[in-house]
Formats: sequence, C-alpha cells, structure tokens
Amino acid sequence: MKVVTAEAMRRLDRAAIEEAGIPGMVLMENAGRGAAGEILRSYPRIAGGKAAVVAGKGNNGGDGLVIARYLINRGCAVTVFLLAPPEGVAGDARANLEILRRMKGDIREVGGREAWGKARPELAACGLIVDAIFGTGLSSEVSGLAREVIDDINASGVPVVSVDLPSGLHADTGEILGACVRADLTVTFALPKTGLCVYPGAGYAGRVKVVDIGIPAGLIEKDGTGDRVLTFDHACQALRPRLPGAHKGDCGHVLVVAGTRGKTGAAALCSRGAAGAGAGLVSLAVPESLNHIMEVKLTEVMTEPIPEEEAGFPGSGSLDAVMKLMAGKQALALGPGLSTRDGARCLIHGVIEQSVIPMVIDADGINALSGSLEVLARAKAPVILTPHPGEMARLAGSGTQEVQRNRLGVARDFARRHKCCLVLKGARTLVAAPDGCVAINLTGNAGMASGGMGDVLTGMIAGFIAQGYDSVCGARLAVFCHGFAGDLLFRELGPQGFMAGDLLRELPRVFRALVERRLPASLGDGYASMSLML
Repeated sequence: MKVVTAEAMRRLDRAAIEEAGIPGMVLMENAGRGAAGEILRSYPRIAGGKAAVVAGKGNNGGDGLVIARYLINRGCAVTVFLLAPPEGVAGDARANLEILRRMKGDIREVGGREAWGKARPELAACGLIVDAIFGTGLSSEVSGLAREVIDDINASGVPVVSVDLPSGLHADTGEILGACVRADLTVTFALPKTGLCVYPGAGYAGRVKVVDIGIPAGLIEKDGTGDRVLTFDHACQALRPRLPGAHKGDCGHVLVVAGTRGKTGAAALCSRGAAGAGAGLVSLAVPESLNHIMEVKLTEVMTEPIPEEEAGFPGSGSLDAVMKLMAGKQALALGPGLSTRDGARCLIHGVIEQSVIPMVIDADGINALSGSLEVLARAKAPVILTPHPGEMARLAGSGTQEVQRNRLGVARDFARRHKCCLVLKGARTLVAAPDGCVAINLTGNAGMASGGMGDVLTGMIAGFIAQGYDSVCGARLAVFCHGFAGDLLFRELGPQGFMAGDLLRELPRVFRALVERRLPASLGDGYASMSLML
C-alpha cells in the first residue's frame, strides 16, 4: 500500500477535482461519512451517547463538521467546539458549517482561552472526542490556544479519534510539533500519511484506519509517489514458492565474511540467518584460528579459514582468500563482528571494490565506511547497507537525534546519493531503494531490542538475494519476515527476554503463513489490522 506526504496528498486532491471533476465538497462529504462509519464501528455505544468535535478553521475542521452531522443522525448528542470565529472558516468547510447550523447543531465558538476554560469541563462528560483541529498542512510548532486545547484533550481520559492525523503531528516525518493529540484511533483518508507510520508519530496515532474518499485508483497509480508500507499481502505475493523438485544448488549459496575473536556469535547468527531465509548453501569465511570453533558451533554451515594478522583477526592476505571464495556464490554478507582494526578495514574496502556479487554490509562493515564513503562509488555490484541509527549518523556525518527526527528523509537522501539500498533499522525499519522510494515496515516490537537481531537480519537479506531476489525486494522481504518472527515470539513468550537465536526457529512458521496466506491464530485480528493498515 502506498503512503503519501502532505504534498503528494494535495496533488491527488487537486487531480481528483481538476482532472476527474469530483467537487471538493464531495471529497469532504466522503471523508466525513467514512470517518463517522469507522467511529460507529469502533465505538457503537456513541450512537446513543455524547460526543465532542473539536474543529479548526480549515478542511480538517470541515471533515469534523461532516462527522458531527452523521453522528447526530445516528442519535448522538454532539457538541462542536469551533476554535475560530465563523468568518474565519472558508470554502467547503464554511459550507458544512452552514449546513450544520441549519440542522440546529450545537456549535460553540471558542475564540480564546477564557471561552475554552468554560468549555473544558464538558469534555470529561463526553463518551468520545473527535480531534479535527489541524490537518496535513501543519508545519510549525503548535502554540497558544491550540496547544492548551490539545493538552486538555490528552488529559481528559476520554477516547479520542483523530481526523486524518493527530493534531500536532508532522504529516511527513512523524515529528511532534510542540504538542500532539494522543489518539486511540486515527481515521485517515485515501492513503496513509508517512507521519502515521513512523515513530514518534505512530505512537500517537493509535489504530489507523484508511477510508476511501473516492479518488480514482488510476490517479493514485499515475501519481509518482513510490513510498509504501510493507504488508502481509505484499510479503505473500513477493515470496516465491519453492518448486517440488528443487535441490540445494537451486536455492543459492551465500558467503558470509564475519567474526573475530570475541565476536564469533555475530558470525554464527548471520550465517544461520542466511540459511533460515532459505539459502541452499552457506559458507562462512573466518580467521583461521577460529575455524575449529565455528566448525563445532555451526552444523549446517561450511567454514573457510582465511589468513590472520594475529590470532582471531583477518590479515593482509585475507582479501585474496575471500575473493577466491566468492566463486560460485550468489550473495555476500560482510561485516558482523569483523572488528574496527586496520586489517579488517582494508579487507572490507577491498571486498566492496572488487566483489561482483551483491553485498549486504552491516556492523563493522558500516564502521569501515564512516569517513570513506567514496569506496561505495567504486563498487561493481549492488550494495545493501543495514545501519542502526547510530551507524547511520556516522555515515551521514550527523547526530543520532537528527537521524531519528527525519528517518525517511535521511534514508532516502543517502540511498539516492550513493545509489545503494539502505535498510535503516529500528522501530518501523525503513528500506530505501537507490531511486529514493522508501518502504516502511510495520512488523517487529520492542522485545527485539537485543544483541544479534541485526546479524540475523543481515544473513536473511543475503539469503533471499542468493535465491534470486533483487536487492530491494530481498531486503524488503527479509525485513518484514524478521519482524514477523519477532511478533510471533512476542505473542508466545511476552514482551522481553527472547533472543536473536530464538528468532531463527520461528522462520518456518513465518514462511508457512506466507505460503498459505493465513496469519497464525496467535496473532489475532488486531495484528492483521496493524500489518495491513486496513
């Protein structure tokens, strides 16, 4: 499913009005009617209860006025708190204000803090608050009366439904602009907004429901927006069925270059991740003094000793050895646990420059690129980088907080500039393609904040690529399945305490669900709603 920025949504609205000839009033009516339907499905008792609609002067407020009308028609006692003088309401929103007035709707003009102080006690007496203050156009910090109203809505203890997106949320980045409504449900229109799908915005949106407002599908397809959320349906379609007559040679061979003294676990998890993703064969290149350890540790993985500079660390002759090992391999995983020593750095740079097979670069592989990004320009084969936010900050020459404030923008810009696929890990992992299109992953949970999870993911991406998936598709599928496996563990074991190795045993259940196109019963309907954004 596509996701859109505020500007992309404005383009689609204009196209619907100007090219398809759908009046803006009709789009607003469809939005309000659809939102009211979702509210009544989620809160059926409100039909005989009391609700407050807090409306701003723009189109978001107009949507709220339409919602008020439909709730009134279902027997709900609705009070509209209008945070603007009526003369400040224009266009389609003004038309809907007049309609509600002719219906004798209860409309309170709240033009200042004194008026709001008198209205505030009524919020607690309501069974529901509809937040229709700001829409996708908000780009500056909330202040004054609006900020006070948002704080009071959050403190009310009453369920809140936000219209299109929670007021105070940046539609594109998910940033909180000074203050933001904490919604239990957000009903968004036509397509999800990117700010709803990434943190911190995702933490304020609650459940997200997407309502069709009548924009023709052809206009949506024609629009250049390429960002999307990764869904269960997408993963089902992307996963290729394994043919009955397949053998290990048909399923690809991954070379893993990883592990040094004290960090053999990273190499083991990465190798097992590649095998768990379905690669037919996996070989691990490891410093020769560690080879016997890995032979014992990894039953299903072949090990290949490479020259050392000292016991447990790759040496000057290791590049030639690794290049010879690439023969007959379809994908390479490079970096987990390789150390930041000069020998490892030289090995990593040399492999990137000389490899002719796709490379998934993680951990110390990324550390070796910090301050040396020109190496990427010399790569002959596709490159997939998998940084966490701290590593991304070092690559981008910025701070971690800067990365987290604009994850989509940072990932998109880096992938475009360096013509690579970039997987920015974290809550709502992003997969940015070389053309700048970004996919947002909705699977995964905080229980996965544990060492080794990224090593498994690196191996999984390489495992999919070895089976013939292109770099972007392989990265997207691996990221989705990795988080899906974590969610199965979350439901089975609880919110913390499971480890990266536990994730591997869930992968067969993940693939079974994708092949059968059926979510495991343990995940429940709520998970389906989250993962499908429907």
